[in-house]
Amino acid sequence: MNAASSEWTKFWSVRSTWWCLIAGVLLMLAYSGAVGLAANAGVERSMAPHAVVTGAAFYLTQFAVVALATLFITSEYASGSIRSTLQWVPVRNRVLAAKSAVLVPVLFGYGVLNTLVGVAISAPLIPARDSSVGDVLATSAGMGGYFALLGLLCLGLGTALRSTAGTIVTMFVLLVMIPMFAGSLGGEDALNYFPGFAGVNAMLNAGEPNPIFGGVAPYAPWVGIALCMAWAAAGLAAGSTVLRRRDA
Repeated sequence: MNAASSEWTKFWSVRSTWWCLIAGVLLMLAYSGAVGLAANAGVERSMAPHAVVTGAAFYLTQFAVVALATLFITSEYASGSIRSTLQWVPVRNRVLAAKSAVLVPVLFGYGVLNTLVGVAISAPLIPARDSSVGDVLATSAGMGGYFALLGLLCLGLGTALRSTAGTIVTMFVLLVMIPMFAGSLGGEDALNYFPGFAGVNAMLNAGEPNPIFGGVAPYAPWVGIALCMAWAAAGLAAGSTVLRRRDA
């Protein structure tokens, strides 16, 4: 409990946390407003507001989450304060557990907030495609779960790589570059099992049109969350292994 309280204080006491959170909300506002205006003008095909925020989460806002979760661990390696952290909490896996206990509720709530912000800005612009309360709640829960699990994946990779740039580049490759190449080579079916696409599918009902690459969601939202959980577990396992075996 003391370790989690300490990590909570560290999380909120640095400016990077606030900048990342604010940047994510602004990116959601910008994307939702732009797509809403395009749909209103007939330039872009009209999507329901909850589908608009799903696209914003995938294309833009998720990278604010990536930066936030990555800096939560890699900034300690950059400054050398990780040595003090490990002296205070000698059982190293407890450090990861404490940081995870901070990230999960914060990022889940952040995902819900971003959904509400995106719907609030896009709904008045595309009145022809309303979202039901159930759609908004489902997207909120899916986005919150995706952001929380994405944060854990970044935490694990950041612990393993010990580099801010290295972790962010790795996440960009995993979220965007590899799926893009896989899609160009005819591996569209495999895309749904990468963390970013699994997160998008977690925000959609099975059979609902996918706003990212067309088609429909191939599985139920809980399957998307389960896939994200598997990726997060793999990242944390890698981070835990490196943290236990290497000196800080």
